[in-house]
Amino acid sequence: MQAELLYHTPDPERAIATAARLCYAPVGAAELMETMPEERVRSVLSTIMGSGHFSTLEHASFTFAIDGVSRALTHQLVRHRLASFNQQSQRYVKFKDGLPYVKPESIAAVLEADELFEGIMDGVQRAYARMLELGVPAEDARFILPNAVETKIVVTMNARELLHFFELRCCNRAQWEIRELAHRMLELVRPVAPFVFMDAGAPCVRGACPEGKMTCGEPYPRVERA
Repeated sequence: MQAELLYHTPDPERAIATAARLCYAPVGAAELMETMPEERVRSVLSTIMGSGHFSTLEHASFTFAIDGVSRALTHQLVRHRLASFNQQSQRYVKFKDGLPYVKPESIAAVLEADELFEGIMDGVQRAYARMLELGVPAEDARFILPNAVETKIVVTMNARELLHFFELRCCNRAQWEIRELAHRMLELVRPVAPFVFMDAGAPCVRGACPEGKMTCGEPYPRVERA
């Protein structure tokens, strides 16, 4: 799995603070963006994050390039509707040199399960290649491809949606692959907007677990704001 932060709103925390401050300022956003002291930016962010008035977080966006993940992961990822996605097409991309795929560790750790998995993937690869040779369009040959096949996707989310994404997908109860991706994405955005993402992640880093009887029982370490 590879995840890269391709692009983000320049100075995202200042952009967020500017949008928030504009509601109460006699001057325009351009002037606020230029002249607001750094300590004022931090004060405004503190108020936003403490009050839960997160609409201003939508003015900062982050774009990621994600490679080497399974279709099982992206089927979950695209359910986050307040985001933009462009994914490698199995309709137009032909896997003539073999199908790259993701294998869960739980399968690799059991010899018989691993052999079954490899046998199925080998059969799929041969059948897919033969269909292409027979003139079957890639858009139809792809019907036999499993969730394990690797894909690539570009994802853009604003800061508010990212916080929601991290809350759901950094949780220990999230599926392992998307949980790993969520943690990698959090590592990428935290240096860019450290105050906004200071205590981002599963709900247990800020308070009680909301999962009730479904809790994993192993909360992440609590984060205390400075």
